[in-house]
Amino acid sequence: MILYPAIDLKDGQCVRLVKGEMDAATVFSDDPGAQAKSFADAGFAWIHVVDLNGAFVGRPVNGDAVESILHNATIPVQLGGGIRDMATISYWLGRGVARVILGTIALRNPELVRTACREYPGKVAVGIDARSGQVAVEGWAKTSDTSALDLARAFEDAGAAAIIYTDIDRDGAMAGPNVAATADLARQISTPVIASGGVSGHDDLAALKAQEDTGIEGVICGRALYDGRIYAARALELLAT
Repeated sequence: MILYPAIDLKDGQCVRLVKGEMDAATVFSDDPGAQAKSFADAGFAWIHVVDLNGAFVGRPVNGDAVESILHNATIPVQLGGGIRDMATISYWLGRGVARVILGTIALRNPELVRTACREYPGKVAVGIDARSGQVAVEGWAKTSDTSALDLARAFEDAGAAAIIYTDIDRDGAMAGPNVAATADLARQISTPVIASGGVSGHDDLAALKAQEDTGIEGVICGRALYDGRIYAARALELLAT
């Protein structure tokens, strides 16, 4: 199982939110490039990056910070937040992003996601962020009437590299991931699932690892890594066994 350390970008800084609230941001670093390098040096295989400002306004905002991450990281980077058209998808993949994450646009314009998956096989993931099981979009500011499962099923034949499933109510709250909901989603689709939201310690990683056979192939971790509740070497060893 792959452990993705998270770099969430707000106003050029590395932050963590609590339940997606932009005014509840904690700044952990003002040097995204250095943070990316530290994750690569620690032995991680990927880095998960989100342009939080971009997710709210619908276009990339933290471009300089992303460029710094790409310049300093020696491992693949997946990027989400404000990527809502083919031009932006092509731009970031051309700049060296290994995988783009399409969230809001997956609900608003599913055909664009399908087109992107065809044009860039293996380089497009679908981000499904859910609040009480319903898909939230536009930086989690709006909750739709579509369930996470229904949206995931809509892309079963699209060729997406992964579904990144975030339980918003757990994100940044250090309350533990919603293992049951994530495993249930993974069981019902064939696309690999990456879990996100609420990971607070090694026991949470072990709980997700125990559900690996459902189709959970990765987990994203942010605050617990920055806070020192999760140690890179121990976590990587735990998920590799």
